[in-house]
Amino acid sequence: MVDFFGQDVLSTKSLSKSEIEKVMITAEGFLPYANKEKTTEILKGKLMASLFYEPSTRTKLSFESAMQRLGGRVVSVVGIESSSLAKGETLSDTAKVVETYADVIAVRHSQPGAPREMADAVDIPVLNAGDGAGEHPTQALLDLFTIQNERGKIDGLTIVLVGDLKYGRTVHSLAYLLAHYDVNLILVSPDQLKMPAEVTNDLAEKGVVFSETEDFEESLKQADVCYMTRIQKERFADPAEYDRFKDVYILTKELVEQSNPEMTIMHPLPRVGEISLNVDELPGAAYFRQMRNGVAVRMALLSLVLGASL
Repeated sequence: MVDFFGQDVLSTKSLSKSEIEKVMITAEGFLPYANKEKTTEILKGKLMASLFYEPSTRTKLSFESAMQRLGGRVVSVVGIESSSLAKGETLSDTAKVVETYADVIAVRHSQPGAPREMADAVDIPVLNAGDGAGEHPTQALLDLFTIQNERGKIDGLTIVLVGDLKYGRTVHSLAYLLAHYDVNLILVSPDQLKMPAEVTNDLAEKGVVFSETEDFEESLKQADVCYMTRIQKERFADPAEYDRFKDVYILTKELVEQSNPEMTIMHPLPRVGEISLNVDELPGAAYFRQMRNGVAVRMALLSLVLGASL
């Protein structure tokens, strides 16, 4: 029996196939609530602490919308400068303080491992909303949910991950999830922004078929799903290095139509030029549907870790 009650969600690497499927099934049930068709108050009386020490629009609003659509409430901190971390307080002490106020914590931080450090200090569930260049497990779960809904399956698909695979926490987490399925992964990036060896070693150990290449256009011809990512300016110490790579891969409507017009196109957002605006017109452009799925998936996770059900 899969039981998330009281558990942290810090990394997709630690999730089993049955746990992943539990989240998918639960999220499907929450779609009408996320889409404003139904209402529920199964988390009435519960409080989520929303701690976002790095910039966020979608993830922050998605978590907070999810909690409130479940009947719960939210308290929040935005930015390190507005918290006691700016005074030198440790993450562990911050977590212990927040535990006295809230029933669950959603945290984003620029430091990989920060959510785990907080989770180790408290007894309430901690959900990783992105830790620097580390992981973004809730994004990956909504990505997997989107692939399932858009394609009707996961097994048997060729999935192309494109862009900043070195610093892109969303693709790290998604790769760990996809390792549980029979997929063919094509990892497209400049050599300097390749997927970390920690991730590719895990894929190899689990027998996942994958290849690494810089050839964007050739990879698209094989894609059932093309998952674009932006080159992340905030991860580069040298602005010149960012400028060197920022426009290396740009997906246009013409390129999709020439390569494979049936592909599903995804992106964790925000986009900063790597997907042309005219791609939005294509039926396979799923990134805004992907974004909407985030509320349902986060509703599922919050209900599961807090022991509530419809």
